[in-house]
Amino acid sequence: MNKAKRMDSLSSGIFNNMDEKKKIFESKGIEVINLSVGSPDLPPAPHIIEALQNSVANPLNYSYSLGGMPRLYEAVAGWYKKRFDVELNAENEILALMGSQDGLAHLAMAYIDPGDMALVPDPGYPIYSFSIQMAQGEIYPVPLLAENNFLPDLTAIPEHIAKKAKMMWINYPNNPTAASADSNFFRRVVDFARRYDVLVCHDVAYAELAYDNFKPVSFLEAEGAKEVGVEFYSLSKTYNMAGCRLGFVVGNREVVSNLALIKSNIDYGVFFAVQEAGIAALNGPQDCVAATARTYQRRRDVLVDGLAEIGWRMPKPSASMFIWAPLPPGYSSSFDFVSDLLEKAGVVVIPGGAFGRQGEGYVRIAMVKDETLLAEAVKRIGQNFSFK
Repeated sequence: MNKAKRMDSLSSGIFNNMDEKKKIFESKGIEVINLSVGSPDLPPAPHIIEALQNSVANPLNYSYSLGGMPRLYEAVAGWYKKRFDVELNAENEILALMGSQDGLAHLAMAYIDPGDMALVPDPGYPIYSFSIQMAQGEIYPVPLLAENNFLPDLTAIPEHIAKKAKMMWINYPNNPTAASADSNFFRRVVDFARRYDVLVCHDVAYAELAYDNFKPVSFLEAEGAKEVGVEFYSLSKTYNMAGCRLGFVVGNREVVSNLALIKSNIDYGVFFAVQEAGIAALNGPQDCVAATARTYQRRRDVLVDGLAEIGWRMPKPSASMFIWAPLPPGYSSSFDFVSDLLEKAGVVVIPGGAFGRQGEGYVRIAMVKDETLLAEAVKRIGQNFSFK
C-alpha cells in the first residue's frame, strides 16, 4: 500500500525522537532528567479537580457534547474581559477545542488550498508548519532573530510574498524563544494583515506564565485585530490541565465559524466533564494561577543563575515555561550538544535546530521539574562540562 505523498515531508517529531533516546539511557539504569517536552508537572487546583470529579460522576454527561456548553463560552468571555479587557460575543466569537493544538492543526484546512502560502515563524512550534503541510500549502519561513528580540521583521517580508500569503502564524509569549511582544508589535501586525489581506493566527498559550511583574498582552487588544484574525488559548499551562485537552479559539466570527464547520466533520466536541472543569478554572479563584507563575519563576532562577555560575550564560525569560539558551562555548551544532548533554549528564533538552533553520545555535530547556531536580541537572552539567 502506497502512502500519500504528503507523508514524505513528515517525521516522527523531535519530541518522540528525544523520548526514544531517553528510554535507551534509562534502560541502562541511568536516571535521566527530562527537560524536553513542555508538559506541566503540577496538578490542577483542588476546586478544578473537584468540578471534574463531580461531573464525571454524573451519568448525564456521557453523550456527545456537539460543541461547547454556553456556560463555558460565557466563562471564556468573562475571563477575556477581566484579563485583557477584550469584549467577546459568547455566541459566535468563541469555539471550544480539544486543546489549542486541535485548532492550530485544523484551521489551515479551512483557508489553505494546494499551493497557497502561509507565513510561519522560524524558529517556531512545529504544529504551525505541520498544519500548512497537511493542507498542501507552501511555507514561507519568517526569521525570528535575537537582534530583533525574536519578533518578525514585517518590513523584511518581500512584497510579492506578502501579497501571496493567506495566513500568518505568531506566538507570544513565544515557544521556543520565550520572547514576548507588546501592543505596538500587535498593532503593526494588524496593519500588515489589513494591507495584504492576511489571516492572523495568534497562539497565546503562555500568557499567564509571566515573571517579575510582567503582564503579557493579547493580540485582540490591538484595534482592528478581530477584523483580521483569531487567538488560540489553552488551559493546559495556566491551570495545569494538559491531559484534559481543553482550549479555545476566539476572535473573528467568520474564522471561528469556519473552524467549527471543519471540526463538526471531525469530532463530537469536548467531554462535558472537562468543560465543567474548564468553567471552574476560568470562573474560580485565580490565586492558583499566580502560584504556578511563582513556581516557574523560581525554577527559572535556579536554572539560569546556576548555569551562569558554571559558565553557561543565557537571558532570563520574562514569560513562558521555556529557556532559550545559546549554545555554550565549544559547540556549533545544537544536535551535537544535546546528544552530549544526554550522554554525559543524563539531561534531555531540545535542539534549537528542530524548530527551524534559525533555531540552530540554541537549545530549548523546559522548566518542567521541581527545583531540586533542576539543581541536580545544573550540578550534573557542571561536573561533566567545562564552559569557562
